[in-house]
Amino acid sequence: MKKMATLFRTSMDELKNIRTLTMTALFGCMSVVMGYFTIQIGDFLKIGFSSVVQQFVYYLFGPGTGMLFAGAMDILKFAVRPTGAFFPGYTLNAMAAAVIYGFFYYRQRITLRRVLAAQFLVAMVCNVCLGTLWWHMTTTQASAAFWPVFGVRLGKNLVQWPLNSLLFYGAWEFMEKAGVFREIRKHVCIRRV
Repeated sequence: MKKMATLFRTSMDELKNIRTLTMTALFGCMSVVMGYFTIQIGDFLKIGFSSVVQQFVYYLFGPGTGMLFAGAMDILKFAVRPTGAFFPGYTLNAMAAAVIYGFFYYRQRITLRRVLAAQFLVAMVCNVCLGTLWWHMTTTQASAAFWPVFGVRLGKNLVQWPLNSLLFYGAWEFMEKAGVFREIRKHVCIRRV
């Protein structure tokens, strides 16, 4: 637990660097643009690319910076392209997912197994459990059954889990081999352990 607190504090210290703020803003812009390139497969399944860009922030700057970034991005994306009414529970979901990703990725050696674990935890906790709870709280159908929707969301997230994992891992590996992260670290002056 102490290690996690130290990691979170170190991540929050990243915000003291103006270059970190600038880089997260650039990633935020890329995330908004990539949000327009979502592939919709049926009514419930979609493959989005904006979350991959956001996960790069969690990888580079950690859970603390990532949490604030995710909250700001959720509100910004809603302002740019609203889909339904605003509900702060979904913003909390985004922030919780950022913290989970940050703890799995920040200053860690990225492996496919690590990515699969992080994606699975986010899918189950944030998307299935909390997401279904928020949906149930905000739906106009107050009598809508929680468990059938929970089951549908569980199935959807289990299908998307390996796809999202491979998408992020492939993009990360490409960026790492191309030296993009090395250049960002060099210019942003991120201290490495």
